[in-house]
Amino acid sequence: MAWLIDFIIVSIGLGVLFALISFPFWFSFYSNDMVLDRRNLEPFHYLLSSLAFFGYWTYFEHTSGQSIGKRLLKIKTTNLSGNRVDIKSAAVESFGKSFLLPIDVVLGWLFTNNKRQRIFNKISNTIVIKLRPRDEPPENIRYRKD
Repeated sequence: MAWLIDFIIVSIGLGVLFALISFPFWFSFYSNDMVLDRRNLEPFHYLLSSLAFFGYWTYFEHTSGQSIGKRLLKIKTTNLSGNRVDIKSAAVESFGKSFLLPIDVVLGWLFTNNKRQRIFNKISNTIVIKLRPRDEPPENIRYRKD
């Protein structure tokens, strides 16, 4: 669900950006009786969109561990020790979501472990955790004297 929320947010931003970029060209194409063949722009559109998603997720995963979608769902990406994700790990993890999500998810389901990590989470040594409310006491904590 967090991915879907992020996808909608970034897609709206990209739609506005593409419209603003292509707006000046609309008049020149239609005034010359030329029709723009959108199929020629699809690889460029895919690459630019994927790069935007990659930048979005890498930035948020590295800085706070939470994209907007993850923040709304109260989940967070951390390294396996529970610490903040470094930029390299955030980039590797984001690459799978941005460019190869279907492959990443399917292989993650086939070769899942008890941590429920996607393939690129395994490669980057990251995990997505559910955050609990601050006022909720932690469960199963044992204290011992050293």
